[in-house]
Amino acid sequence: MSDENSPATDDASADEVLRLTPLDAEHRALGATMTGFAGWSVPLRYTSDLAEHQAVRTAAGLFDLSHMGQISVTGPEAARALDLALVGNISGLAVGRARYTMICQPDGAVIDDLIVYRTGEEDFLVVANASNATVVTAELQRRCTEHGVDGTVGTGPEDPAGPEATTTALVAVQGPAAEGIVGGLVVEDDRSALLALRYYACTRARFAVDGGTVEALVARTGYTGEDGFELYVAAADAVALWQSLLAAGRPAGLVPAGLACRDSLRLEAGMPLYGHELDRTTTPHDAGLGRVVKLDKTDDDGAPL
Repeated sequence: MSDENSPATDDASADEVLRLTPLDAEHRALGATMTGFAGWSVPLRYTSDLAEHQAVRTAAGLFDLSHMGQISVTGPEAARALDLALVGNISGLAVGRARYTMICQPDGAVIDDLIVYRTGEEDFLVVANASNATVVTAELQRRCTEHGVDGTVGTGPEDPAGPEATTTALVAVQGPAAEGIVGGLVVEDDRSALLALRYYACTRARFAVDGGTVEALVARTGYTGEDGFELYVAAADAVALWQSLLAAGRPAGLVPAGLACRDSLRLEAGMPLYGHELDRTTTPHDAGLGRVVKLDKTDDDGAPL
């Protein structure tokens, strides 16, 4: 899963009003080059693309991915709703696990590629590309309604600051030093569960930050080809967590990293990018990703879905 059409310019259109992530002030204080992307102001780079790329490969990089679409699907039939809406077998996903999947048009072309986390028996988090988040949310709701399935689709409560704000931040630590950096900040009671996380698994954990602790949903997922973690945290706690990760990671070589190097990292690792290898004219099979399409899904009575 990726961001469609990675940012390649340093400046947004002069008349474009951009949404700000909860970490916007942090990026500017670090001297980041900012750019407009999918309606958001995001850090393109802090120093150089090559330096940040190499840091992720040899140590670790810290990314702000709060612009990614975060869609909740909940309810007694949420798993069945996602089975009907997506190409993967989501009902077979255990609580605490994640799956890469896609939502496709009737002709098989890809609307978006997604990661789905099962955070409870009736609770799922669907992460979509920033440019497709609104379309995916609407399409999931339409498909639930069309099939008469009880799946509540939403993007979470509105922030009191207005629609330009967000209630959840997403921070990623990627690279060979990621486990030591993230594990070192987790409170002792939660450390063993976090360090035991398998690839494409998630858990909740508390992190020690200046002045107390913050809780995050931690997933061992990423888009760089390296080991790493993605941390979903309340927007109000994002700055404290970001600053604590930077401070803890600097001795290990961690640097803040922008979306430009994220694109070069995924390309080097052979990971698909929506808008390039995937789009509305390409099927999963066309892109060499037919393995994610499950044609043997059945309902509780054994009837094909």
